[in-house]
Amino acid sequence: MHSPSVSSVRFVGVHFKGLLARTALPPSAASHQQRGYCTGSSPVAQTSSRWATMIATATVRRLGINAPAIVVVRLLSGTANSSSTLSSTGGGAGQGSEISSWNKRKPQCREHHQLTCGQEQQAHSPFFHVQHHQQRSMSTTGAAKKGLVAVEEARRFMVDCLVKSNTPPAHAKQQADLLVEADYRGHFSHGMNRLEMYINDLHKNACNGAAVPAVLNETPATAWVDGNNGLGAVVGNFCMDLAIRKAKEVGVGWVCAKRSNHYGIAGWYTLRAMNAGCIGMSMTNTSPLASPTRSKEAALGTNPISVGAPGKDGDGFVLDMATTAVAVGKIEMQRRKNEPIPVGWAQGPDGHPTTDASVAFDTACLMPLGGTELTSGYKGYGLGAMVEVFCGVLAGANYATKIRKWTHAGADSEADLGQCFVAINPACFAPGFKGRLSDLTGILRNMPMTDPNHPVLVAGDPELHHMAMVDKEGGLAYHVNQIKTCTELSERLGVKPIEVI
Repeated sequence: MHSPSVSSVRFVGVHFKGLLARTALPPSAASHQQRGYCTGSSPVAQTSSRWATMIATATVRRLGINAPAIVVVRLLSGTANSSSTLSSTGGGAGQGSEISSWNKRKPQCREHHQLTCGQEQQAHSPFFHVQHHQQRSMSTTGAAKKGLVAVEEARRFMVDCLVKSNTPPAHAKQQADLLVEADYRGHFSHGMNRLEMYINDLHKNACNGAAVPAVLNETPATAWVDGNNGLGAVVGNFCMDLAIRKAKEVGVGWVCAKRSNHYGIAGWYTLRAMNAGCIGMSMTNTSPLASPTRSKEAALGTNPISVGAPGKDGDGFVLDMATTAVAVGKIEMQRRKNEPIPVGWAQGPDGHPTTDASVAFDTACLMPLGGTELTSGYKGYGLGAMVEVFCGVLAGANYATKIRKWTHAGADSEADLGQCFVAINPACFAPGFKGRLSDLTGILRNMPMTDPNHPVLVAGDPELHHMAMVDKEGGLAYHVNQIKTCTELSERLGVKPIEVI
């Protein structure tokens, strides 16, 4: 047994080798009615028992900086009045993760309820698992190179900038929520780093911040949507909420959109599906940045794919990946920090791999997932082309080299991106999906480790760790160059400068 310290809360003993405390939600949490997978805007609840007293936020909270392992607390499914009790699961010494078990939550049926654009589902009960400390590379930098910004301050700054750029407050909040969540989950390339590009598009009228999506054609299970050149988050939220409603009614919802814009992290939309008890899929095409195998020029975008599936009692699988070796934003971040990139991320103008972030950025020719043909890069190339079929081609949007290029200066023409959103209701298939999903993730997390300091993870675990780190540090650790960009943007737009802690 260990007794690690916790900032502002008391913690009384947890077994760090897989045995987790028994606990129940207190009556004080009874007012929380919604349930869902954690996002940065969910409220705080407190849980306590003879084992522990801890704060469960809508993210995760890392406990004890000197402990040999960390406890991750995540607000997910269930309500305070469910009388759910956390049960411990045994595990071998040194195993990386354990899934704790709550009583089966009530179905989140939203039949006959229209999900509106921008509606957020929040999380209100905790999920615990043990996870060794693992540093995420390139998520944060040393203290001398970062500025700490409170999550809500980052959101405030983004909303102010967007509103000053001809965007209605409701749409500005949707876009800001997505960007903040990207930073919060550790994807700094797709958060504040993208704000200036959105602002420039809005000022050039390449994007319409006030646009509302419209359904062009619809069946009980499908819909074709015109994003009307609106903000990507507004179009994406509308489409995924529509897909969720269809999945609740007929088992599956498949929605494609044309005339959309950059929609941020693909996982934002699959988390929305998970919050509704569905499996979610999300894909988008992007400006041409990736070379097909054997080519030295870009023809496809980073074309990301996300798949999210809810497990038992709040466990889940959240895959969010580019079909290129990395997203272009990762190269932007390395360039911003004046640091090299690994071999296999991008090509230089001669078609060969480069490690110079500036050369890679200027050449704008990423390598497909897998790298060169010798290392199976043609598989990533194939996945990227598949996304193009489901997005640009199926939606009647631009695709491949027909999509305009996009830079920090903004664009001079409409992007007309194609996007795809899918929701699947597991209740329409074999019973017990969530239990089997959690069994799968438990098997994977508990596989023998090649390095005791690096446990086996499943998709979504690195994001949990990063959110815990943000909570512990008290804010988002932005690079000083990012803070400088924000300062310049505030002066340009006449908004209150971002406050650094």
